[in-house]
Amino acid sequence: MIRIGISPIAWQNDDLPDLTAAYTMEDALREAAAIGYAGVERGQRMPSDTEGLRGLLDRHGLALCGGWCSGGLLRRTPAEEIAAIRPQVEQFAALGAPCLVYAECSNTVQGRRDVAVNDRPQLSPAEIAAYAAKLTEVAAWCAERGVPLAYHHHMGSMIESGDDVDRLMEGSGEAVHLLYDTGHLRFGGADPLAVLDRWGRRVGHVHFKDVRAPVVARARSEGMSFLDAVIAGAFTVPGDPEGTIDFAAVTERLAAMGYDGWIVVEAEQDPARADPTAYSRTGHAEIRRLCAAAGLAVA
Repeated sequence: MIRIGISPIAWQNDDLPDLTAAYTMEDALREAAAIGYAGVERGQRMPSDTEGLRGLLDRHGLALCGGWCSGGLLRRTPAEEIAAIRPQVEQFAALGAPCLVYAECSNTVQGRRDVAVNDRPQLSPAEIAAYAAKLTEVAAWCAERGVPLAYHHHMGSMIESGDDVDRLMEGSGEAVHLLYDTGHLRFGGADPLAVLDRWGRRVGHVHFKDVRAPVVARARSEGMSFLDAVIAGAFTVPGDPEGTIDFAAVTERLAAMGYDGWIVVEAEQDPARADPTAYSRTGHAEIRRLCAAAGLAVA
């Protein structure tokens, strides 16, 4: 059974707030619900308190389908990291979120417009293995509280490429799930299908994000920052003819492995070029079509 969710980032970009200044979080949730999305991931401009967030979601008839967590484990002990993320994990548990979308952010360049995405931090295999061991401790603690940790490989971060994903998964225990993001994998130079074939059993959450290949190539060749690549249109939604990812093959693989969870549209774009409502509607319709073709029931 698949549930289709969306990140409000198309309407409310936390990294580029000026880009989406014309929209409110109420706009995002109202329109997401009207399109037919079952849930949304947590945005920074949602209420920080649990009851306030519950009230906002309930008002729009939406579930909380996860949300970003900026990790600092590289520079902390597992105990220190657990203390830092405890409030978010407890809130997600109270609201029935399916996972914590976790990424290491202590050394990432994803939010810096003065640094090329090509110049991201890179760890040695031994350093990733040591990090993965610590991450397993944190993930086990999250799992005990009913909120599995799904690690988000992300452009501009130390876990970006297919090799990075392999090393993190190889070095970590089963408690560490993978957030499988098609767009970040393709932008990072990986084959999304190959990653799914190798790590499908560890996939705990899915982001369907497409890329515009010419923009990605230009971002690499011109040394764009991640955020400038976003503004230039690197990402888009499933169903956009300018996209390049074979989502039919990805969806068939998910069906074959018995994936049971959320598929989330997360495609940050400049709303002046890509109307959030129109593109979000396209993404929702395409995922429903893909699931039907693959024999996946949609809640």
